[in-house]
Amino acid sequence: MLYWLFFEKLFHAFTPFREFGYVTFRTACASLTALFVSLLLGPWLIAKLREFQIGQYIREDGPKSHMKKAGTPTMGGILIVISILVPTLLWANLRNPYVWIAIFGLVSFGAIGFWDDYAKIRRKQNLGLTVKQKFSLQVLAALIVGFFLLTLHAQKAYSTNINVPFFKGFKPDLLIDSLIHNWYTYPLAFVGFYAFMVLVIVGSSDAVNLTDGLDGLAIGLMIIASGAMTTLTYVTGHARFAEYLDLARLPGASELTIFCGSMVGASIGFLWYNAHPAEVFMGDVGSLALGGALGVVAVLIKQEILLLFIGGVYVIEALSVILQVASYKLRKKRIFKMAPIHHHFEALGWQESKIITRFWIAGLVMALFALTTLKLR
Repeated sequence: MLYWLFFEKLFHAFTPFREFGYVTFRTACASLTALFVSLLLGPWLIAKLREFQIGQYIREDGPKSHMKKAGTPTMGGILIVISILVPTLLWANLRNPYVWIAIFGLVSFGAIGFWDDYAKIRRKQNLGLTVKQKFSLQVLAALIVGFFLLTLHAQKAYSTNINVPFFKGFKPDLLIDSLIHNWYTYPLAFVGFYAFMVLVIVGSSDAVNLTDGLDGLAIGLMIIASGAMTTLTYVTGHARFAEYLDLARLPGASELTIFCGSMVGASIGFLWYNAHPAEVFMGDVGSLALGGALGVVAVLIKQEILLLFIGGVYVIEALSVILQVASYKLRKKRIFKMAPIHHHFEALGWQESKIITRFWIAGLVMALFALTTLKLR
């Protein structure tokens, strides 16, 4: 909105407003706006959550040390979503379709999380939507994102090829062109594309959700991951940087830098209240929204594989759950004392603050490694 007002409408009358045309300036402003919105609304929202008795219900099979956290206000993810939406709408070019797709990812997955959190509060236990219900809604949201992307692809505004780190010339296409030309095979041409969208977006959403088990753990890692995504969206939309790094340039993707910058600011602001000992938990409304948005941005800028490294700790947390469940079903034995893996370290006697800090360090190392691969291709 401010881009349209100050740059498109008033720039010619007052030339200093040209600053509003620069993505870097608007990204910095969006990050600060998100931070201030989060810090200012935080106390009011926490008070309201307490007033309506929207508290956390601790799972019975979880660590016993977490029982003291019961009753801590949850659904604080509402604050995160608002703190991302407001600066994005204020500072981004709202004619840009990529911005709206990213917003859809944030809001749709946030709505699923809200429904899940509300169901837990209504039932007064740590059981919300069933696994089937939640997964079905997540898949539906991912498929809708995929439809939007294919619409852009038809307009030559999006590529269905995958960028593979370390292999400059290997860019497999998710669409099977040979099946497009016949009506009876036409739907099959898109199966691989939609399956990949579901894997990346839903996987990202669930990975962040599983990591959200310690005070400040998931949101601290999100600061790192969204910061790396801010860099990637900027270079992807920049003609010279994209050419130099041999990236699949997406004209207009630089506007996603503002969205990712808002995620950074909102995450920092929420960490202020979520740091150990937490005053508020983000709940599924926050973790699903952040994970879904991260996955959507990754598919928009064609860095789906690099997301595995940027969100490396999230991936490890999700894999620990998958391995634990598979091992118990197949062998009736557990690999870890408890899953996700951060609970395993708690069971080993590590202090919560030490686990959080060390996981942040691991996340930072992985994100930096992901960024270095851009030049090592």
